[in-house]
Formats: sequence, structure tokens, C-alpha cells
Amino acid sequence: MLKREITYEDFNGNSVTDTFYFNLTKSELIEMEAKYKGGLEAIIIQIVETQDKQKLINIFKDVILASYGKKSEDGRRFIKSDELREEFTQTPAYDIFFFELATNAEKGAEFIKGILPKDFEEEMKKLGGGTLQPPSVRSTPSL
Repeated sequence: MLKREITYEDFNGNSVTDTFYFNLTKSELIEMEAKYKGGLEAIIIQIVETQDKQKLINIFKDVILASYGKKSEDGRRFIKSDELREEFTQTPAYDIFFFELATNAEKGAEFIKGILPKDFEEEMKKLGGGTLQPPSVRSTPSL
């Protein structure tokens, strides 16, 4: 799970710092792998090689919104819903966060690594599958 504090100016002109959480479960990752032909990792590599910025932006948006949620007070659940995602996208914090990831390859790679389950890579190796790794920071296109 990735915890991120973002400071932004709200629509009343106030400086606000809020804490946002991002997490993908193993089942969500498997669904994302199936969503993209060749898997998410293959698509990211293809984008890096072809420098297709629009596809990269679309994938980052998908991953950000798929991973966004709120922790329950007791810490037993990570709550995700279309309503929560829409609420997040309507804040200046989303704009700041999205811009940072889309224009800074190192931050984008840190984000991907931060939202992966801790034991996901080990589980994939046990199953004989590949691993989901962020692309090389040097080769990721920036806007």
C-alpha cells in the first residue's frame, strides 16, 4: 500500500494537505494483466519503445484510479468505489499527482512499485509466470 500526502490549493484558495492511499490486490493485478493484451508489463514496455504518450497516460490513469481507495478506520478493509474515484478526480490533488506521475519517470516507477502487494512477485515466480516490473526509469517517455 502506498500512502501519499499531497498539498494543494482548494477551490476556496486554502492550502490543504490530505493523505491519499493507493493499493492493488493480487486479484486486481491479475484482472489488469488480463485487460491488456500481453499483460500490463508488455503494454508498458511497448509504450516505452514506441514513445506512445497517449497510451502511457491512459494506463497511468487506469492504474491510479484502480488503486485509489480509503482505509477503513479499523484497517481491515480498503474501500474502493466509483464514487470515491470520481470524488478524487475532482480534486486539485488528483491533478497534481497525475501530472507528477505522467511527467516524472522515476516517480511513476516508484508509484507502480509502491502499489504492488509485497509478495506478488514471489507468488508469480511460484506459479511460473513473469513478474510485473516497472520499466527502466531512463527509458520511460516524459511529456
